[in-house]
Amino acid sequence: MKRLKNEIKEVLNGKKDITDSDLVKMQYLKCVIKETLRLHPPIPLLVPRIARADTKIMGYDIGIGTWVMINAWTIGREVGYWDEPEEFKPERFLDSKVDFIGHDFQLIPFGAGRRGCPGISFAIATNEIVLANLVHRFDWKLPNGVEGEDLDMTERPSVTIARKFPLLTLAKPC
Repeated sequence: MKRLKNEIKEVLNGKKDITDSDLVKMQYLKCVIKETLRLHPPIPLLVPRIARADTKIMGYDIGIGTWVMINAWTIGREVGYWDEPEEFKPERFLDSKVDFIGHDFQLIPFGAGRRGCPGISFAIATNEIVLANLVHRFDWKLPNGVEGEDLDMTERPSVTIARKFPLLTLAKPC
């Protein structure tokens, strides 16, 4: 949070309002969003696909017409792709070309290919401006002296990802 807040202050250089040209300069903000989508994709199981031909994947025979479910939640935690996959480390994306637009299959919170989410551009643009403004305009604290390390980030099973326990925060305007 401190690093993100510092980046936003540095980019804005005293300005009050955040513009699109400011967002382009906020690389750590983009890393935070990527890391959040890696650990908590909007939907854990992507839209099912149907195999168009008999194929073999990792030694398994997949017959034509088989429904295939892609588990984006598990891919985001795959030890073969990520160092310390259960840790929230936005820095992992600073020098990385990995993106979530569907070309890098280790990060596919919006799916990939022709059936990838058509709203990805809108979602990311909205998330960037909203997150930047929330961090810029408020100081965030957890109630009752709770520290960030003490948060229980357990998710409840569902079609979409949601926290098992609500996140309670205190926002103090800057």
